[in-house]
Amino acid sequence: MMPIILLTQGDINGIGTEIILKSFPKLLRLKARLCAVGSLREFQHQSKHLNLPVSFVRIESLSELEHVPSSTLPVLDISHKAKTHFGNIRADAGDLAMIAIERAATLCLEKQADALVTAPIHKEAIAKAGWKFEGHTDFLAHLSNKNVQMMLVDERSKLRVALATVHVPLAKVSERLTAQSIEEKVRMLHDALKQEFGIPTPRIAVLGLNPHASDGGIIGNEEETMLKPTLKRLKRKFHLEGIFAADGFFGAKMYQHYDAVLAMYHDQGLIPFKMLAFETGVNVTLGLPFVRTSPDHGTAFDIAGKGIAHDTSFISATKLALKLVQARKQAKMEREVTLT
Repeated sequence: MMPIILLTQGDINGIGTEIILKSFPKLLRLKARLCAVGSLREFQHQSKHLNLPVSFVRIESLSELEHVPSSTLPVLDISHKAKTHFGNIRADAGDLAMIAIERAATLCLEKQADALVTAPIHKEAIAKAGWKFEGHTDFLAHLSNKNVQMMLVDERSKLRVALATVHVPLAKVSERLTAQSIEEKVRMLHDALKQEFGIPTPRIAVLGLNPHASDGGIIGNEEETMLKPTLKRLKRKFHLEGIFAADGFFGAKMYQHYDAVLAMYHDQGLIPFKMLAFETGVNVTLGLPFVRTSPDHGTAFDIAGKGIAHDTSFISATKLALKLVQARKQAKMEREVTLT
């Protein structure tokens, strides 16, 4: 049976529905069953509005997928009052987006589906709806009761950037970085590179927190007091190099010599990544019991409803999701053979 990949609609007032509609016909040859999760009414509305003709069918259970023609997009319909208002931050759209994610993630946790590809949501909209989460990553961590890590991947250039902290105010980043948290992130990143990306001995570059990686403790002391001692200990178990000053590291294209980069905070890693791979980058959540990917862009309210959104990153996210599902299954088979 082909893997089942669920596509959550995202915020209907952004470009999420559009990029799913544009991507689906281009993914028909993918060796997987795709199924959207969201409002069928809004899929149909935006298909007409954007002149993106797609055939839909409403399903109530994934068991119905075997009866759906491959050229038809099945939709696990979320019955909700939210209607499209392009470019507007609305609580009802935020609520619909989170309900769709919750339903899709639950199906993955129940092993009814293999992977989840999420279209962008808007943090302010979900907050207005009363959801106490910062976004996909911490919501999925909550649903699965797992510690997770965010990594951006560009399959074209093999650039991979993981984050030690994600949606944390700059003033609080330092206090979130501990020897324990760094070890956890390094281990999670190493295991994912080895088991899901097929890299036997991953080489990981670690960036410093402060400008110039503190210049020996002159500009901040986190490198001297915590990062260096922690990495010295971890280098006995993992192939780590650093601590590197972030600006020089990316400016000199040193990332080309490593399998992944561990950045200390959101913008330190994501700004250079998006400068290098904005349309082809994919967000991967490490540590979940199922595969989750997403495009590396947001809701793009400024162009929503205009029909000009690019689907490249969403297509890349879906293809990578399938690749990671296959890698997990292969690793599982190998473990079972070893145990017999």
